[in-house]
Amino acid sequence: MPKRKRRIFPVLEKIEIIDAGSEGKSIARVDNQVVFVPFVVPGDIVDIQITKSKRSFKEGKAIHFHKYSDLRIKPQCSHFGICGGCKWQNMSYSQQLLYKQKQVKDNFERIGKIALPEISPILGAPDPFYYRNKLEYTFSDRKWLSEFSKNDDHSQTNFNGVGFHIPGIFDKIVDIEHCYLQAEPSNKIRLAIKDFAIKKQYSFYNARNWKGFLRNLIIRTSNTGDLMVILVFGEPDQENINLLLEYVKDQFPEITSLFYVINQKQNDDISDQTFIHFHGQKYITEKMTPSGRGEQLSFKIGPISFFQTNSKQANNLYNIAAEFAGFKGGETVYDLYTGTGTIANFIAKNVNRVIGLEYIPSAIEDAKENSANNGIMNTSFFAGSIEKILTDEFVSENGKPDIIITDPPRAGMHQKVVEQLNAILPEKIVYISCNPATQARDIALLDNNYKLTKIQAVDMFPQTHHVENVALLEKRV
Repeated sequence: MPKRKRRIFPVLEKIEIIDAGSEGKSIARVDNQVVFVPFVVPGDIVDIQITKSKRSFKEGKAIHFHKYSDLRIKPQCSHFGICGGCKWQNMSYSQQLLYKQKQVKDNFERIGKIALPEISPILGAPDPFYYRNKLEYTFSDRKWLSEFSKNDDHSQTNFNGVGFHIPGIFDKIVDIEHCYLQAEPSNKIRLAIKDFAIKKQYSFYNARNWKGFLRNLIIRTSNTGDLMVILVFGEPDQENINLLLEYVKDQFPEITSLFYVINQKQNDDISDQTFIHFHGQKYITEKMTPSGRGEQLSFKIGPISFFQTNSKQANNLYNIAAEFAGFKGGETVYDLYTGTGTIANFIAKNVNRVIGLEYIPSAIEDAKENSANNGIMNTSFFAGSIEKILTDEFVSENGKPDIIITDPPRAGMHQKVVEQLNAILPEKIVYISCNPATQARDIALLDNNYKLTKIQAVDMFPQTHHVENVALLEKRV
């Protein structure tokens, strides 16, 4: 059977980049059609090699620059343009904030199509770099070589690496030298483990045949100085597991919690695997400070506990949500998608009672423990699908909420949840979202009963296109 001919797309010449768009790609417009281009910034004039052509849009890559934008800066990271993690690092932080704010406004106008209040200026992050408290690295025996020729002799090349997946290529990783997302000793730990593993000739994972000893490395830090390291192995070689973990423990005495997992499945999800405690405590502790209360709350974080990955901005985000809610002290509040109960416990002492709903049972157990550890007695937590829990019977048994806070995943709220909000009709809804597009969609479905009165974007993830947004909905009279 003859091979299908590969389609060759045209090159568009001297095209100006006019905007920064979704998924970290910038935007050009040619013949009234949008062209998405990564790793360029508004104001660049480039030749674009088209890589995908659809009826409504095209995608391409810049192959030649005729003019560099005045907005462009030199990226700090040597892996920029290969690693897909920080796609806006070539743009000044002030410009990143401008385009994130614009992204929120555009989504509400284009998708929501509802009357907008004055949008508060976006709250920038105090730390544009080294802000993440959790990173996950992948071991691979197929590291990416930026300069590679099949005609070269690579018989002596070591292809073992530890880093992040190449965008769109499941079995190759960028071997990271220095990552600017997580503070030290994150880089030192990763490099030390890599060097030790190469010296001991441990096998690095191969995602094509699902074999290899070293598979993943997870590093979690906290604002209390705690440090958790989790190593994921693809093979149950206990002797070498113990040897490596003892080395890590001795080399980095600042590690307060050390776990390992043996994952022999053909996927990287370890939430259903056994976490084996090797050294130190079984958790790390994060502190948060509710505004105006003069006290700190403690949150225990286990190896699979969810916690916002930017601790400082999470504290600011929750204070904004509480300010929008305008608690007076006697309210019953429902906290939908409560996770480990962070928001529920954050606001509990400002209201009469909080009821948290979450679909992950283990997260609910963490939420209960976090309430107990902080002496909070007015919270209740329920596990299960939100659309199945939030029924008329549930509201009748637990009391009608005066305020609902909802913080769903990127996909937004289930349609049945939106329908139930329209039936319950609390006085206020505070909607926190990591995806303004689905947030705008959901708010449009609530528009008959609620007026959008406040919007505040918060930058949780500098150097990326991601933006968090808080919206206040007040019941129409």
